[in-house]
Amino acid sequence: MNDTENRISHARETLLLEAEAIQAMASRLDERFLAAVTMMEACKGRIVVSGMGKSGLIGMKIAATLASTGTPAFFLHPAEGSHGDIGMVTRRDVLLAISNSGETAELITLLPALKFLGVEIISLVGRLHSTLARVSTIALDVAVEREACPLGLAPTCSTTAALAMGDALAVALLERRQLSPEQFALFHPGGALGKKLLLRVADLMHTGPTIPLVSHRESMRQAVLEMTAKRLGVTGIIDDNGALVGIITDGDLRRLLERGGQQEKMQDLLACPTAQVMTRQPKTIAAQALAVEALRLMEEKKITTLFVGQLAAAPEGIIHLHDILGAGLL
Repeated sequence: MNDTENRISHARETLLLEAEAIQAMASRLDERFLAAVTMMEACKGRIVVSGMGKSGLIGMKIAATLASTGTPAFFLHPAEGSHGDIGMVTRRDVLLAISNSGETAELITLLPALKFLGVEIISLVGRLHSTLARVSTIALDVAVEREACPLGLAPTCSTTAALAMGDALAVALLERRQLSPEQFALFHPGGALGKKLLLRVADLMHTGPTIPLVSHRESMRQAVLEMTAKRLGVTGIIDDNGALVGIITDGDLRRLLERGGQQEKMQDLLACPTAQVMTRQPKTIAAQALAVEALRLMEEKKITTLFVGQLAAAPEGIIHLHDILGAGLL
């Protein structure tokens, strides 16, 4: 076996060992897991996740996953906790403590104060007869047969197992709470899903004097000037009451010019009333519609702009394809 094959073999073994550790842990799940989920669901405060060293890094990820899936949570560094940060914990909270040995000194130091507060404790431990497991309300077994580290020292399988158990708890809670995509989006407003489910046409549309509009009594010369000034490739045509009755696009202009001689056609076109050229009953969209719905409508109708509001009413705004793309919806 050459050096490359040897390295790949070691990497493969690491992955298989960690996968086996998770499978073994899955087979040990029992009513204690369900009890932990029930306790976390019933928590009136927050889930306080704590762990030291590599377990602490895993704890940060678990706290973030819980918070992003509808369970309020934060990470408490155990060493900082014993120097004042335990003041962030209330009797309404539940502690999720992570320690493979179950004897982590910094965590054990916090236990008397937490017990005094009446905080319930769920632990993820590799030894069910450890100090942490004994004082916990519920101890979940995340023991592994061995670490993937050839020295048997660096936390590898054990941290993977703890992380997987944290994910299992978070997903079980998500299902219990019946979290909807809209609720999930509230916790991820900066992500693609959040934007698709939260961003409204009203958040992106051009309003007020930036809306390209000309009267149905105006000539096409004014329409061309308005389209040039507002730079959206379109202008709305309004009646004497300010209601939208049609639109003219730069595409309409090109098609009209292609039908006859350029010079004569241009003079005739510029003098023509907008009402004779406009497309009647243009597509519109409501201000509170999702921006992704505006995008779908644009793609379906092969257009790049939508006036906002009701047809035969004063337009509330206008939205362009570039506004949607600029918001990162694609």
